[in-house]
Amino acid sequence: MDSAGFESATKSHAVCIPSPAQSHIGAMLKRAKLLHHKGFHISFVNTEFNHRRLARAQGLDFASGTPSSFEFLTIPDGLPPSDADAMQDISMICDSTRNYMAGPFSDLVSSLASNPSVPPVTCIVSDGFMTFATSPAASKYGIPLIHLFTIAGCALMAVKQLRALGENGLAALTDESQLMNGYGNTPINWIPRMKNMRLHDIPHFFRIIGSNDTLFNFSADTSNKTIDATATIVHSFEALEPDVLHALSSMIRRVYAHIECNLLEEHNECLCWLDSKEPKSVIYVNFGSIAFMTHQQLVEFAIGLANSNQCFLWVLRPNAVNEDTTILPKEFVEETRERGFLSGWCPQERVMCHPSIKGLLTHCGWNSTTESLSVGVPMLCWPCFEDQTTNCKYICDDWGGWVGDGW
Repeated sequence: MDSAGFESATKSHAVCIPSPAQSHIGAMLKRAKLLHHKGFHISFVNTEFNHRRLARAQGLDFASGTPSSFEFLTIPDGLPPSDADAMQDISMICDSTRNYMAGPFSDLVSSLASNPSVPPVTCIVSDGFMTFATSPAASKYGIPLIHLFTIAGCALMAVKQLRALGENGLAALTDESQLMNGYGNTPINWIPRMKNMRLHDIPHFFRIIGSNDTLFNFSADTSNKTIDATATIVHSFEALEPDVLHALSSMIRRVYAHIECNLLEEHNECLCWLDSKEPKSVIYVNFGSIAFMTHQQLVEFAIGLANSNQCFLWVLRPNAVNEDTTILPKEFVEETRERGFLSGWCPQERVMCHPSIKGLLTHCGWNSTTESLSVGVPMLCWPCFEDQTTNCKYICDDWGGWVGDGW
């Protein structure tokens, strides 16, 4: 065996596969970089759709600077073709993950095993919400499976209670009026190490009409497949969530806590604008890469920012409004021209560290939450869906007393 072959045979090889969403891909890429720095060969697997988006946002040669020991691979997602700027339907992605992707992923792992130019696969690092696609291959080929949950420990614990909510008659609403009559304030006092929880603090999957909701069933079943993993990594740290992480460690084998990849093209002009502002004078507004709002909500936020008389940087995706194009009132644009900056996707970590930033108006996505906590930027919370309601509860009640949007 030549030296290259010997090195290939002895090098550890991790296949890393994120859930097909911006924040999940970014968190997985950071983990993959750490493993690569430790000497691992990395096979980073995206769906074909997101690989095309990545190439479009970063340039076709986005991976040209990476070493041969860090390769980007793809699998199909089984969904109908769509425009590169379109947001894929989350329910369809969940259904595809559960019922389609296991085959293509298993084929990819098999092809890596028969490729003499790469080391044998020694572990699969799977997004926790991709376990239906990855667990069969791990079992078939006898490869250790590591789950990476890119959400808070409190959110993972809450998601693990979804089945219990259903069994207690709290999950399936009979009609939408129940969302408006105080039902969300129902106390939930039996979740391990999570105090003062109410129903509306649980991830939004409980807000379903009927019992066959795709998101509810996918999330509940996924969180209970943690038993399939050799180890589980939670995107958090011990000092932030000691009680919840301790409780999870008794339910999941080997729980570990830890703490620039973009599917959207970044616009750096905002950094020059921030340089022109006084320290702690700018409100940063960003509702994430997949959250939607109505046009009425968009207008209300615009009016609020105009009336605040504060300088602001507002990241506004073209598809942020779910029923129309993202059009702001002309009066708002004229009123705030001297103190507001509207941007497409921006380099958020650099923005959050900028001395001009005074606070963050956020959807409470977990990446935004951890970035804000790490640099001490206060948050004004407007949770939209998924784990954001649980994050909001902990931000407001447990991690510093920030301001949350009330029910």
